[in-house]
Amino acid sequence: MNGTRPAAHLDCTAGVAGDMLLGALLDAGAGTGAVVDAVRSLKVPGLDVSVGRARRGGFACARVTVSRPASPDRARHLADVLDLLAGADGVTPAAARVARRTFELLAAAEGRAHGTAPDRVHFHEVGAYDALADVVGCAAALDDLGLLAEHAVVTCSPLAAGSGAVRCAHGTMPVPVPAVLHLAAGAGLELAGGDLPGERTTPTGAALVAAVAAPRPMPPMTVRAVGTGGGSRDTPDRPNITRVVLGETTGASSGPVEGDVVVLESTVDDLDPRFWPSVLDALRAAGAWDCWTTGVIGRHGRPGRVVTALCSQQMRRAVTDALLLHTSTLGVRWTTYRRATLPRRGALVSIGPAQRPEGVLVKTAERPDGTVTAQPELSDAERAAASLGWPLRTVCEAVMDRWHRDQPSADAPGPDGPDA
Repeated sequence: MNGTRPAAHLDCTAGVAGDMLLGALLDAGAGTGAVVDAVRSLKVPGLDVSVGRARRGGFACARVTVSRPASPDRARHLADVLDLLAGADGVTPAAARVARRTFELLAAAEGRAHGTAPDRVHFHEVGAYDALADVVGCAAALDDLGLLAEHAVVTCSPLAAGSGAVRCAHGTMPVPVPAVLHLAAGAGLELAGGDLPGERTTPTGAALVAAVAAPRPMPPMTVRAVGTGGGSRDTPDRPNITRVVLGETTGASSGPVEGDVVVLESTVDDLDPRFWPSVLDALRAAGAWDCWTTGVIGRHGRPGRVVTALCSQQMRRAVTDALLLHTSTLGVRWTTYRRATLPRRGALVSIGPAQRPEGVLVKTAERPDGTVTAQPELSDAERAAASLGWPLRTVCEAVMDRWHRDQPSADAPGPDGPDA
């Protein structure tokens, strides 16, 4: 598509959380009234948002505060959240789609982390209220800025992961937490490691970015506004902020994103073959984008396996350590290649009986001509088939039929193609 297009680049190099992104969007010019009205239309007594000014690491920024209802601690499931969104008359259809997609991605990631179906995932109440306000507020702000239009371009930087550990409802977890890793893997987001202390990217922040942005460098644009949102902590060594750069760009629809990929390999001929599934799981948990093994004949004619892992430069050390820890190898080799990848997103589709639906993640990719191709996540489809007692083919057909029907007419997808 030629001509001027509204554009935004999400600068998450210091991290991103829902309140930080919302603050940045408001600071960039989104209407406070539109955000407040959208959150209040959820009709949750006591749930509200306000915005003030703060300084983080010496930089001025917008600071969003969420007021929560005082109620007993209980869990909300995805269906509860989607019901609230469906009844929110102050949320536009475009904003509602983004909010729904964000929570579906978040539930799918949490489900993978805990080994449960997305529909069974529960959001603990305090976190659920914060996430509701942040997600609905961000969706309303994006819509108010015109960034949910079909021709808008929204990109994002690598997301700062942070380091150390963080306490959550399930105990003390290493940073980045599992849900953030699964969100990054599903959407092709790049996580930047380093020595930034604490949790710099939260699951809600990562889900919002995955729902609306393509992981690519900032395109050439005429800059019209810059917004800065601050987090709850002030870290003088690195400002705890998320920035949004708004403007207009020209040119065609988003195409392939070029970047580096590290390929790590090791040849192993003395590992019990029953251990390989757990090895591959450990590599993915350490930050590998993908990994596999290939059969070879090694020294002295012994059969063995070459294990290969793909990851970012920032995660190379962690994946190397996982290879050395979980296999019997004595060394790892690696090289760096250039690669081109298509912008990817995901949406959760529910099928089956209304009283017990099954959620299946559909992964989409935007082709250089602007068409969108989609495929269901096979592991989700297999789980749904087992639960519903349906053939796998029937599940995949039902998922894609539902996904096509859920698409707004302006965003009609092209023919289905292979997973990107």
